[in-house]
Amino acid sequence: MTESSQHLNLLHGTLNLPAFLPDATYGVVRAVDSADLERVGVQALVMNVFHLMQKPGSSTIGALGGIHGMSGWKHPIVTDSGGFQAYSLIRQNPRFGKLTDQGIRFKPEGAEREFHLTPEKSVQLQLSYGADIVICLDDCTHVDDSLEAQITSVERTIRWAKRCKVEFEKQLKQRKLQDELLRPLLFGVVQGGGEPHLRKQCAEALLEIGFDGYGYGGYPLDKNGKLLIEMLSYTRSLIPSEYPMHALGVGHPESIRQCVKLGYGIFDCALPTRDARSGRLYVWRMEPHFVPFATDNKWFDTLYIDDEKHIKDNRPLSEYCACPVCARYSVGYLRHLHKSGETLFFRLATLHNLCFLQQLVRAWHKGI
Repeated sequence: MTESSQHLNLLHGTLNLPAFLPDATYGVVRAVDSADLERVGVQALVMNVFHLMQKPGSSTIGALGGIHGMSGWKHPIVTDSGGFQAYSLIRQNPRFGKLTDQGIRFKPEGAEREFHLTPEKSVQLQLSYGADIVICLDDCTHVDDSLEAQITSVERTIRWAKRCKVEFEKQLKQRKLQDELLRPLLFGVVQGGGEPHLRKQCAEALLEIGFDGYGYGGYPLDKNGKLLIEMLSYTRSLIPSEYPMHALGVGHPESIRQCVKLGYGIFDCALPTRDARSGRLYVWRMEPHFVPFATDNKWFDTLYIDDEKHIKDNRPLSEYCACPVCARYSVGYLRHLHKSGETLFFRLATLHNLCFLQQLVRAWHKGI
């Protein structure tokens, strides 16, 4: 294992930082396949234990060759522990489950049985699936949750992180993966909501336990949808620069730009692919390599494909875009596909938005 501000050497390849990782929640990025993802320069994916353990299920994943074999993806995969999904399911719909110091019990609507996810089981599953980066199970909160809830979250996240680390080392020994070049990495998640002293408490405790990298935990936006830039900046300052940090759930182009400037190296979010399928396409207003020097958010626009002004537009989405969609198809044709309900639109739009984000993060890569 080699870590630096520029790259991570992982089991399934080198991850150059900064990097945007599409969310392949159930083992797939909707509307595209692994060859498509490679074509637009995607380096790695994020998959989710909370969802994978339900569908297709752990035994099926094992039978299909783990998450890499199942999905046909030969490059690095980060597995999210499911803490955020538990927060979304249980805190907003208490009838679906319960979160205790022991772990998470949940039964989503329509499920035939109850699931139990503990820190130990989360690590076991992630390693059995073949993850390159394993993320500790954490107790997620929203920045507007009460101080009491934030304190509980931090205390529980620290306890769970200790249990994850113990189980991780136990599993590495059992699986004979202790060699630095063979083992996956383990990331801890810093919680604390909008309380600086709690972020500091959590970060210091996680650093004492010792992890290969760290994540910014909790919802990264306020109730108005604005990026919590001050708390993201403060949390990054708590972690020594030699450790990579994952801005979990950050995926808006301008948010990525701001977080790269703060020192974050890994990003993931379903927003860009969801935007694509909804007809919201990202468009360059300047050459991508100028973006690191931009002083505001005017370096890109969002094009709404359904606007009537695009009916006869024979231009590509962006003259500065290097994606295969802009190389071949016009805005007018893409609008036609969307208005006609053609599934090809979902594929092309997804490829465009993902390539846009790959060009964005590559603007900071040295020698690439």
